[in-house]
Amino acid sequence: MNRLHPLSAVTSALQYGFLWLWIPMVLVLVLGAIFDPINSSWSPLAAPLGFLAGAAYGIAHYYRFEYGITPDTFDVSSGVFARRSREIPYGRIQNVDVRQGVLQRLLGLAIVSIETAGGGNTEASLNFVSESEATRLQEQIRRRTAEVKDRRRKRDAASADRQESTGTDEPSGDATRTDVVSGGETDGTANRDVSESTPPFDGPESVSDYRDSASGPGRTRRERLFDLEARELLLYSFTSFRPAAVAGVLFVFFLVTDPILDLLVTTAQPFGGPETLDEGSPTNYGILTVISMLNGLVVTYLLSVAYTFATYYGFELGRTGEDFVYERGLLQRYSGSIPVEKVQSVTMTANPLQRLIGYAGMWVETAGYGPESSGGSQSAVPLAEQRRVRRFTENLTGVETPKFSSPPTTARRRYLVRYSLVAGAIVAACFAITRVTALERWYLAVVVFAAVPPAAHLQYVHLGYYVGDDHLVIRRSFWQERTTVIPYYRIQTVSTRRSIFQRRLGLASLVVDTASSQTFFWATPTVYDIDLEVAREIQTTSRKRLQSALRERARDDDMGLSPDFT
Repeated sequence: MNRLHPLSAVTSALQYGFLWLWIPMVLVLVLGAIFDPINSSWSPLAAPLGFLAGAAYGIAHYYRFEYGITPDTFDVSSGVFARRSREIPYGRIQNVDVRQGVLQRLLGLAIVSIETAGGGNTEASLNFVSESEATRLQEQIRRRTAEVKDRRRKRDAASADRQESTGTDEPSGDATRTDVVSGGETDGTANRDVSESTPPFDGPESVSDYRDSASGPGRTRRERLFDLEARELLLYSFTSFRPAAVAGVLFVFFLVTDPILDLLVTTAQPFGGPETLDEGSPTNYGILTVISMLNGLVVTYLLSVAYTFATYYGFELGRTGEDFVYERGLLQRYSGSIPVEKVQSVTMTANPLQRLIGYAGMWVETAGYGPESSGGSQSAVPLAEQRRVRRFTENLTGVETPKFSSPPTTARRRYLVRYSLVAGAIVAACFAITRVTALERWYLAVVVFAAVPPAAHLQYVHLGYYVGDDHLVIRRSFWQERTTVIPYYRIQTVSTRRSIFQRRLGLASLVVDTASSQTFFWATPTVYDIDLEVAREIQTTSRKRLQSALRERARDDDMGLSPDFT
């Protein structure tokens, strides 16, 4: 068994020391309220004693934490008073993430996180190991995981041969369907070899571009598929928005100080704002409020740009064996993998600004998720030209160029009514504001009705679906356009949903659910507002092609073939 890096003992001692120093201080304060002498005599010693006790516990935690690689499992033992031992089978390990902050990179340290399939929490975290040890663990665990899959594949093939020699029938389509609906993947449908079948990202420039992920015997080579260029990084930073920036601005708002308030007042004065916070009319304060909101929007946008730039700086996507691997980050460097066997669907995304300049991104949804994925959705290509992203998506999934079908025109009338109600609510809100403030001319807000027809039209034209031979492709949303490619064998359920308004118009929405964890956080891929009969037809077709795809994959696995993601 191995121990963490010696500097981990220092960080653990400091962490627990600062955490524990408050415990005796609180006890002294509580007891001092009852016994005055205790408060006066023990107060100077409370914090040092708490820090020393916490530091001692942190050092003991370091010496009691051990890990090791065995032929079949990755073992972790921890606990100072209550001992805990975990044996993580390689067959359950989905990802080995390596994370480095600025200070850790300076000290040559890294955090290694072990993620298991279908888990939302880290199964094991090693804080901290050296960079070379992190690389060794990542490589060896990945290699042993691949060996487990190979043994499982050979065992299944041998079992199929025995069944054939004894005349036993292969599993029926109904039995296979039970496995899929109840939990996701069987061994036969999960194991695929894409190391030779998945084409690189952009043609010949990537085929000949290889680099060693690590040197030495037994190490695998990494094929580079995509690098985020400086121009693409800047475009991605300025054309995307991060919700974390809002949290940062709100944090500053709650900690607002007098210099910031004075700066806002000074900024608003050229536009008619008050001279000081203590003096001014309601109109002056209204102008100050508007200027402050505009400043907040600008600061939020700039924080989003900086956050995106730092997060995706140096982004590289490659392939090692059966996994896609990526590295990214400026201040905090991440290194992880996307297991191809866990990929449920592939989605192209583009907001209006990105579509205007002809760029898009590509995300993959996986069956499990770790701390560096967004609810099971991970960025494979943050931003690139649409043609390159489209080509990569088609190469990865094997889907033919889709010819989208649009919902009936009845759906457009529905969106027209929906956005008219939204515009009416905005006008009503403006009217209510004029009743309680000095603002007038609420009727100017009716200009929002001019945006109703184009909004309804854009919503309609950006909806579409394509029922292919092997894939179902869904396009939705005119703001953040998302085009999702779903192989039939990854479908868990296909259901038809109808609201009261849809029933009156003879429409329905078709919800396609996979085993992707991202559906717990984002909207499930849905074909919106299509004719009821069309929805039922797609549902029946998807069910039949699901069973056909599963039977074909079962036959391929029995024959010892290794189909790719398609």
